[in-house]
Amino acid sequence: MMKTYRGSLFAKSASILGAAIFAIAPALAQHPGATVHGHVTNAAGQNFSAGDVKFTADKTVAYKDEKFTTVAPIDNDGNYKATGVAPGEYFVYFMQGDKILDRLELKVKGEDTDLTLDDDMTRAEYIKTMTPEQQKALEEYKKKNAEVVSANQVIAKLNATLKTVRADLTAAAPNKDDVSKDVASMKQAVDAKADVGLLWLTYGDTLVAQGKHLSDADKKAGKSASTDDEVTKEFTDGVDAYKKAIALDSAAAKPNPAGLAADYNQLGNAETAVGKNDDATAAFNSAATTDPAKAGMYYKNAAAILYNAGQMDAAAGAAEKAIAADPNAADAYFIKGQALVTKSTVDPKTNKLTAPPGCVEAYQKFLQLVPNDPKVPQVQAVLESLGEKINNSYKAGKH
Repeated sequence: MMKTYRGSLFAKSASILGAAIFAIAPALAQHPGATVHGHVTNAAGQNFSAGDVKFTADKTVAYKDEKFTTVAPIDNDGNYKATGVAPGEYFVYFMQGDKILDRLELKVKGEDTDLTLDDDMTRAEYIKTMTPEQQKALEEYKKKNAEVVSANQVIAKLNATLKTVRADLTAAAPNKDDVSKDVASMKQAVDAKADVGLLWLTYGDTLVAQGKHLSDADKKAGKSASTDDEVTKEFTDGVDAYKKAIALDSAAAKPNPAGLAADYNQLGNAETAVGKNDDATAAFNSAATTDPAKAGMYYKNAAAILYNAGQMDAAAGAAEKAIAADPNAADAYFIKGQALVTKSTVDPKTNKLTAPPGCVEAYQKFLQLVPNDPKVPQVQAVLESLGEKINNSYKAGKH
């Protein structure tokens, strides 16, 4: 009986197993579909974006009657990824909105799991499908785009040069180091793009910095920089570069007052270096009127030039303009006081020194604004010589 039981049990189990195999066989045979991905390049050789890739196996009917089993978006980098593409033969459309731009064929086999289908619309076969008008427009676009790319490359290189040169000038300034390599770099820059004021401004800065370096070397060697033709040339070329920057920035469609004023200010410094004080003063005055927000600084620069040139009346006048534009311009008060004190008179009876109106007030305002300035002892000595009492609140170290 045990043998029969076992036989029956075996037979029953076999029947159940067979039913199970029959039931699950279709599930094991199912395929999840292939992943199809790729990159799409348009006819101009750029990434195709803002489009879709559509798959259909209805290859025998018109497009309007085709049914699409899979649709995948094309990202901004021109890439797409379609998943679950069942085995079969497909038309693959590359679309932009409702417009068909290209169609490729693809066969997906049962064992396929990952396929790449790129679409390069720069291929000759695709270009031939375009109308003559479309091909002409494409060539014109490619030409203009190449010019834009080339121009952008030049600009990127120039920006890198400007960054390097500015860093070099800052590092070289304290010791008046040699910046001849930066002069050469900026000469190449203005040669490459001669219509940018900023390039000429920076070129001028390198020339003036190199002029200062050579002048300092002459001084250390006991030579006169004023008779050094090489020094003179650097400063003179700097003046010409600043004038070029001014001409370009003035002619801009929308001139930048701050930038143009900076051009004038640098021109003033360069004119001073070659001893053209009147031209330097005119440049500083132009800077002040061009950018009133910084007029105090520019008038102060003019006052300093005039004072150093011994033109005391003009220096005092420029200092007053600086003070009017910026009542806290301490150096302007100092220059005014220094210019006016030269006009002091001595009473022959008392031998008392009397300063002209405004002189003492300018000195005292200077002390009030910058009580720790290195020039404070000098100013205090002048005031004492005039018999003026110095307010304790103005003494160095007091605030």
